Amino acid sequence: MATILIIEDEPELVKVLRSYLEAAGYQVHAAFQGDTGLVTWENTRPDLVILDLNLPGMDGLDVARAIRRKADTPIIMLTARVEETDRLIGLELGADDYVTKPFSPREVVARVRAVLRRAGGTQPTLEILRIADLEIEPDAHRVTRAGQDVELTPTEFDLLVTLARAPGRVFERAQLLEATQGVAYEGYERTIDAHIKNLRAKLEPDPKQPRYIETVFGVGYRFAKD
Repeated sequence: MATILIIEDEPELVKVLRSYLEAAGYQVHAAFQGDTGLVTWENTRPDLVILDLNLPGMDGLDVARAIRRKADTPIIMLTARVEETDRLIGLELGADDYVTKPFSPREVVARVRAVLRRAGGTQPTLEILRIADLEIEPDAHRVTRAGQDVELTPTEFDLLVTLARAPGRVFERAQLLEATQGVAYEGYERTIDAHIKNLRAKLEPDPKQPRYIETVFGVGYRFAKD
């Protein structure tokens, strides 16, 4: 049974999400402030965190930073903020997905399932993708660069594998979103840019002059052939 931690300061919203998630078979913990939520995360180490950005005690973005300094626990952000910048900052911190309020609880459950499915993986097989000094083991969920392990979130990893399995192919943002999220939610295509930025920061010797993940202006991204 996967464990979900909800960090959200609206008790009624927590009650509704808890009900839907428990009905879907998840064990649920909850915290109503950012600082207590971080303590709960430390104590329970859940499989996934549903994190509101606007929290008392400690801002949601600071909670995400603190989690990412220690672990790759999948994070789905909840936000009522309309500014795209806030959402992109959260994604750049390593969040895997976001849902904007108001939302359907069923949508949140669907997002939880999708992110956990990507994070779960399967037993390792012999498939290894080798590009220059990168080695990617899709089923083992492992990436190394020049022999050194590179830690990626589930969404970052799925995005990298999608691109690396088809070097030279140009993917539109909507195609990458569908490949990594299972569905291309309208208006969410620009989140791919934030994940690409994170990938480049972790993989590229010089993120400003990317060697692996190339931008095709006006279209999307492709993985270099060499």
